[in-house]
Amino acid sequence: NRLPDRPSSPRIRPSRVRPCRRESRQTAGVSYFFSVLLVLYWFQKSLDLIKSGHCKRAGLVATNSVRMGANREVLDGIAENASIYDAYSDEPWVIDGAAVRVSLICFSNKSSVSARLNGKYVGFIFSDLTSGTVDVTKREKLEENKNVSFVGVILNGPFEVSANTAREWLQEPLNVNGQPNSDVLKRTFNGDDFNGNRGDKWVVDFGAEMTEEEAACYEVPFEYVKNNVKPFRFRLNEDGEYAVRAKNEREIWWRHARPRPAMRRAFRGLTHFIATPMVSSYRIFDILDIAFLPDQKLVAFARGDLFFFGLLSSRFHEYWTRRTCSWIGQGNDMTYSNQSVFLTYPFPEGLTPQMPSATCENDPRGARVSEAAERLLQLRRRWLYPPELVREEPEVVSGYPPRLVPLSEKAEIDYRKRTLGRLYAERPTWLDNAHRELDRAVAVAYGWPEDISDEDALARLMKLNEERSQQARDRAAQAAE
Repeated sequence: NRLPDRPSSPRIRPSRVRPCRRESRQTAGVSYFFSVLLVLYWFQKSLDLIKSGHCKRAGLVATNSVRMGANREVLDGIAENASIYDAYSDEPWVIDGAAVRVSLICFSNKSSVSARLNGKYVGFIFSDLTSGTVDVTKREKLEENKNVSFVGVILNGPFEVSANTAREWLQEPLNVNGQPNSDVLKRTFNGDDFNGNRGDKWVVDFGAEMTEEEAACYEVPFEYVKNNVKPFRFRLNEDGEYAVRAKNEREIWWRHARPRPAMRRAFRGLTHFIATPMVSSYRIFDILDIAFLPDQKLVAFARGDLFFFGLLSSRFHEYWTRRTCSWIGQGNDMTYSNQSVFLTYPFPEGLTPQMPSATCENDPRGARVSEAAERLLQLRRRWLYPPELVREEPEVVSGYPPRLVPLSEKAEIDYRKRTLGRLYAERPTWLDNAHRELDRAVAVAYGWPEDISDEDALARLMKLNEERSQQARDRAAQAAE
């Protein structure tokens, strides 16, 4: 069962340029640059040979990202013009010290009555190397889901400061501009913190628009960034080139590399937002105080209401995520993507993301979901932060959520064990019951039977996606007339 030798150059990495298709004699009709797998050239060439009758079947190996995102475009063509009759979607490949995960794909010019996926016979293999009754590769992005989901900020530099330092700065006198340092100090955590121990982490944040002159008026935080971040951004490699290649990140060194202005605009007026780790074995959501700045390993939603939290926490959204997301690690870590997961997910009619939160929570369907979601949150927080182990302590200045302080050293040991990751790994009966009640409420919001199966719900969600995509095309056509 030894896999064949690994190609010497499995992919091209250095750019984000999108895949480009063009007619060309040298490339068998397709060119893919930089952001997609180089091996896709051979997939396309093999398909062209099969279509022209010069080849009956082909089998190739690629990294498992071949079934995801832009990489999957060639596999879409294979599924439409040929037949994938044998495939392994996600297999370990360890050769000469290299450890990657790969997909093995065989396709031919004949439709197979019974294909084989991961060693088991199935009816049909879709281009994302899954099988079943629903082909989610045909899903489309929905207009109603835009401008709601965002990836957190990318720092690219030592903007973090210790909790003690942050609190000292918070208690400094007002700056020369008459403003407090709390304007530019945020609590933060990443995906690991989200599911683990949410540490007391702070970051300097001059936003997405503040000029150097404006930032300099926050004297102590600015001088810290000037002395630590600026040298980091301007450091040179051994060859004399800038280590930070992006010129704008050197010119605007006091700001985060990716400060996410669109996310900040969407967050205006909110007191809370919803977040989930970008990569996680368990798809968990939580409602966070707006004083937190989401890190790049968090996906943040510009909604903070119970209905939206409940909908995202339902098994229907989780199953959609599992069928539409990419997988990394040992093949069991879901990567939540705004493009492939959230933007394509259809919410119940009249309760879509563009509807105001109050409208959703006042709707009888939304009210039931909100009630179940609130119960889930209450139970989770009682388990995570028991008053017998921790107490709430106000922050040194207003504008931040209270700190949770263990009551004793012994209490701290127990408290540190209570994480969302551990809770969902163990999934006690009370948690399962709370999620079941939430799932029933969400099913009713869609107008489905409360005990609908995951696969039936997926089929209905896919139908909703198709209907709304067609409605959007019809509206666009009418507007163009």
